[in-house]
Amino acid sequence: MQNAVRNAITSCLFWSVLLWLIAPCLLFSQVQKSNFAKKPAWKDEFNKAGKPDEKKWSYDLGCNWYNDEVQCYTDRPTNVWIEKGHLTIEARNEKMEHREFTSARLVTKGKGDFTYGRFEARAKLPKGVGTWPAIWMLFSDAPYGSKGWPDNGEIDIMEHVGFDVEHVHGTIHCAAFNHVQGTQKGTKKAVPGLEEAYHTFRCDWTPNNIKIFVDDQEYFSFDKPDNATWKEWPFDHPHHLILNVAVGGGWGGQKGIDKAAFPAEMEVDYVRYYPYVSKKS
Repeated sequence: MQNAVRNAITSCLFWSVLLWLIAPCLLFSQVQKSNFAKKPAWKDEFNKAGKPDEKKWSYDLGCNWYNDEVQCYTDRPTNVWIEKGHLTIEARNEKMEHREFTSARLVTKGKGDFTYGRFEARAKLPKGVGTWPAIWMLFSDAPYGSKGWPDNGEIDIMEHVGFDVEHVHGTIHCAAFNHVQGTQKGTKKAVPGLEEAYHTFRCDWTPNNIKIFVDDQEYFSFDKPDNATWKEWPFDHPHHLILNVAVGGGWGGQKGIDKAAFPAEMEVDYVRYYPYVSKKS
């Protein structure tokens, strides 16, 4: 009888401890989980040779840009084209107006404006001191503050500067956190071969968090602060995608510009957007 009682007590303790261990997992499985659609709702695979698809892309044009950049942005086929399944943006050492370089800056504004989701691009970056390629997002409307930057948000999925060959950067900017004040939130990751091979750059953006990845490795995460206002979290309204190669500037030109490195190309294999969904598992 004593053995039976002892066995019953032992069994009861075992199941109690097991339930205590797995209860949080059972509870977690019932709460809502952030997720993303399995198929992209917007994408460009760059399979049609020639100019970028005008239904998906427009151009920012001109010779006067922020950050002391020294390029003119054009829509010429010598600066931007599609060939053999890749989009190429080429920065060139050539005179235009009062500048010595030309390049291109593609935008999806008005043709692809997104609130939350997974954004993914596979690209090979340009080589050369003075290059400053980026895959990033900027506000499409401007409900907050100054009605401009940084109040309405910027998400940098990928930035790279040619003098820092092996590092890629992921950053966010807003009124409270931006590079002008030196308060921007971001970090960098060492990735060998950024200029030699294709790598996948990704952003997962949800109502409460922004994560940045390279080759599926997360290296930056920014949570919506408690009691956040638009100054700390303007990331609740549409943003559009931008692909560009800048030349020089306050960051890209810190170590000068090696004119012998041009023409310098960023090649993009694809860009894909997967909508954010929230569902019970």
